[in-house]
Amino acid sequence: MTPELTYLALAVILMLVHMSAQAGLAVLANGIAWGMSPRDYDTDAGKPASRAARALMNYAYNFPAFAALALAVTMAGVNSDSTALGAMIWFWARVIYLPCYIFAVPVLRSVAWLTSVAGLIMMLLPLLSGGGAS
Repeated sequence: MTPELTYLALAVILMLVHMSAQAGLAVLANGIAWGMSPRDYDTDAGKPASRAARALMNYAYNFPAFAALALAVTMAGVNSDSTALGAMIWFWARVIYLPCYIFAVPVLRSVAWLTSVAGLIMMLLPLLSGGGAS
């Protein structure tokens, strides 16, 4: 399995971590009865729970691009040390992003997000240039 696909599998696990953090913090803020209900009413979930929900949405917006690139570089045979490094950078930046968002770490959160974008670009460039695998 290519490093890009390994990081794709890890990214799915990270999605589950995001979902668990969001759900767990929301239930802590609103109670188990709310968690077991259809949640048809608005609540003030509290700042950490709200931040976890926004972090999950941000991850959900960015994950498809990463998944597409991981699959594309593998299928096109343009995976290289650079695309593997891009996948690694994207993944670990996203790992750092979640606690930074939940705990409201302002600058590091933005740096983590921008770093993850740099990882995506590292994976995208070989697809645009049509370069071969290393």
